[in-house]
Amino acid sequence: MVSKISEGVEISVETFYQSDYSNPVNNEYMFAYRITIENHNSFSVKLLKRQWFIFDSNGEHREVDGEGVVGVQPIIKPNEQFQYVSGCNLRTEMGKMQGYYTMENQHRKETFTVKIPPFELIVPSKMN
Repeated sequence: MVSKISEGVEISVETFYQSDYSNPVNNEYMFAYRITIENHNSFSVKLLKRQWFIFDSNGEHREVDGEGVVGVQPIIKPNEQFQYVSGCNLRTEMGKMQGYYTMENQHRKETFTVKIPPFELIVPSKMN
């Protein structure tokens, strides 16, 4: 698991290889990731947008952005957390993701950026 605090918001990421949804013969590798967002600020924050940078080990690079996460724009109160699970497919057995969330300070109605730390996506058999 990797974690990073920026702008008073802690992002923790845990990854899982999804062998049942992968097809190595066709270079299709599916991964799931669990994100925990903890608000260490004295004000509530709203997650407005996400921006992901996805890298395969063959040099391919993708960007994914959109409103909210998993169809919601959660408001996270001080000292509370929000957790969700999502997924990513790769064309290789190894890759990485990183990005950021655009958040809104619910007290001042100002937006700010929270970094999502880089994390690796690796098929377990490649870890040896």
